[in-house]
Amino acid sequence: MSQSAAESPAAAPSAGAPAPDAASQLASAVLTQGSADRRFIRTARVEFRVQDVFRSALEIEDLVARLGGYVARNDIRNEIEDTRQRDSGDGWRIELSSYTTRGDLQVRIPSERAQEFMRALSRHVEFLDRRAVDAQLELMAQQLAYLRQQQAQQALTTVAAEPGKTGAKVHAVEAVADAQAQRDEATLVTRQLEDRIALATIELSMHQAQKVTRTQQPDLDDALHRDQPGFFTRLGHSLSTGWHGLLAVLVALATLWPLWLVLAGLVAGVRLWRGVKREVISGRV
Repeated sequence: MSQSAAESPAAAPSAGAPAPDAASQLASAVLTQGSADRRFIRTARVEFRVQDVFRSALEIEDLVARLGGYVARNDIRNEIEDTRQRDSGDGWRIELSSYTTRGDLQVRIPSERAQEFMRALSRHVEFLDRRAVDAQLELMAQQLAYLRQQQAQQALTTVAAEPGKTGAKVHAVEAVADAQAQRDEATLVTRQLEDRIALATIELSMHQAQKVTRTQQPDLDDALHRDQPGFFTRLGHSLSTGWHGLLAVLVALATLWPLWLVLAGLVAGVRLWRGVKREVISGRV
């Protein structure tokens, strides 16, 4: 059995009605209902914008401590949204980055003081993005499971103690061990549920307005350009490199001497054939 509520400030108020304040938006009857025979596990999730995430996180931690609770998780980070660079013209580059500071907290508050915490939280809220509250009735089913396991163990213990065949008694003892393990597991789950009933779990997700940071970094391209040698040094280096390149080409051509020898033979053969051909033609004439 569960009861839940979720609200968003996006819904427009009726005409002429004043806009609800943050304390009213955060309040919920789900956090206060209950009786002696109906014990709820209360959870809530709140997403909102604050003026300063770091300062709000510290003040929320103090508030939780005053109410007898504790902070189970605190995660604050800066998320870069966009980064752009430009040349400043003096060997440096200007980098502009837009970022958003976000914080996620999980707090555990005594259930009877959860509503008080939510109202006190409102002083940090600039804009409420989302609020969801849930109450679940789970303990009764777990208690019944625990009773079943306890009764089964007692019955199996009685069977194991009665006289009978050794094999049957061994199976009975093994069944007792299994029942005891299941009972211990049920006990652990019950205690966890008791803790969740005693302390409401509230997830807080907050962020602040986007900001821009400016940093100055050396321009490596400009530094490399400035570090280049002068014209005559570069010209001499180019001439030297060209001469060495020419020598490398000559050496490479020298390694092909068999090819040059074949080509020379072909040229000599062609010339010889042309000379013989001219002599034959002359003799006919």
